[in-house]
Amino acid sequence: MKFSANLGFLWTDRALPDAIRAAKAAGFDAVELHWPYDTPAAETRAALDETGLPCLGLNTRNGTTNGLGALPGREAEARAAIDEAVTYAREIGAGAVHAMAGFAEGSAADATFRETLAYACDAAPDLTILIEPLNRHDAPGYFLTTTGQAVVLIDALAKPNLKLMFDCYHVQIMEGDLTRRFGEVRDVVGHVQFAGVPARGRPDEGEIAYDRLLPVLDWSGPFGAEYKPGGDTGATLDWLRAWPR
Repeated sequence: MKFSANLGFLWTDRALPDAIRAAKAAGFDAVELHWPYDTPAAETRAALDETGLPCLGLNTRNGTTNGLGALPGREAEARAAIDEAVTYAREIGAGAVHAMAGFAEGSAADATFRETLAYACDAAPDLTILIEPLNRHDAPGYFLTTTGQAVVLIDALAKPNLKLMFDCYHVQIMEGDLTRRFGEVRDVVGHVQFAGVPARGRPDEGEIAYDRLLPVLDWSGPFGAEYKPGGDTGATLDWLRAWPR
């Protein structure tokens, strides 16, 4: 197995280039980002080139609404956020952009999100556009909450670069039955993330035995470690050294 360090949660006490270097030193195979925009893309790219780590992807800005993609009346802002993320991703050589939906509901939100996603996919055919269901406990009111809802959107838009971010943490809380559910949506999965459930802490604690789950998932890319270390990241990495690679 290969693993990616999500630097939105890991090594947040360091500047982004130094966090990339820490991920390399710890033995990660890749990195992924949340909102890197305060760091000039040239500095991020230099650290990636120095370490040889690929960057798998990054998010559109979340703002105060956890994204803008599904918010009626804010379409121009949503497209600007897509443009910003796509530009940064290309400058650092990242492969994907997670288009965040935001807090919204109803048919108007659904139509707006579809328009935003179509724009993103057409604007960046060279990148994967990801959508991620978030659980209603951590993100109450978020538009996208289940893999089923995501698959409906992906099938309806029929864009080859629109994929599902399968976050085991969120899916377990909302749907459970991770192995079977992953198999049902495998054809549209573009990235896989994980964290301990229910606290979103280190992945070797909690109710999911990831050391047994991840090897049976049909996924050859790096698994994204997107968990909250609750302190020094290095002190939580026993799993990275112990799990099969």
